[in-house]
Amino acid sequence: MITERQNQILDCLTREYIKTAEPVGSDFLSKKYNFGLCPSTIRIELQSLIKNGYLEQPHTSAGRIPTDKAYRLLVNKLLEEETRNKELIIEKIKDEFKLASELTKYLAEASSIFSTLHFLNKKLSWQAGWEEISKEPEFNNQIFLSEFVNFLDDFEENIKKLELKPSINVFIGKEIPCSRTNNLSLICSRQNFNNYDSLIVLIGPKRMNYNKNIQLMGSLNNFLESLYE
Repeated sequence: MITERQNQILDCLTREYIKTAEPVGSDFLSKKYNFGLCPSTIRIELQSLIKNGYLEQPHTSAGRIPTDKAYRLLVNKLLEEETRNKELIIEKIKDEFKLASELTKYLAEASSIFSTLHFLNKKLSWQAGWEEISKEPEFNNQIFLSEFVNFLDDFEENIKKLELKPSINVFIGKEIPCSRTNNLSLICSRQNFNNYDSLIVLIGPKRMNYNKNIQLMGSLNNFLESLYE
């Protein structure tokens, strides 16, 4: 267990790292956020979070970065806060194939990462988002790029390995059962397209914007439920 103060510091640090992809230091946190703490006290709290497995420090003089455990804490919080009142402003298209294509493109553009949509009982799929996700700093790393491409090549064959709950599902790093890389995260939802059993997935770096993307997936769920109710 971590204290409420540590939880607040960890939340701010994780969100900053998601935005910048740069390790976050105690001086930065002290200046930007009103914790009422001096940098040395924040450093003590960060050290405690490292011991508890929520942070890691790439180099002795560097700032800290969140671990999978920290991302999971943030995601659980966002899933609890996710409201079901927002709806996508999308025309109700009767052609499910056209709708699937349009939704896949919309998700990629809105999330700035890669999106896929699969009609499981028809073995049809749509993909979008190469232009968006290639702008992420992780794609400057050839190893990450290769892992991402390999993951997509194998993903359709490995979909059945995903154990999905009825609502939004988030797999972080090593939680992904069909992946050999720890550097990706998935946000998934299983939905009905007028009797087409479908899986909608956002795929991106572990440092993705969970807040925005979980809300986006929630809005999509609302839209599809209202469309076929």
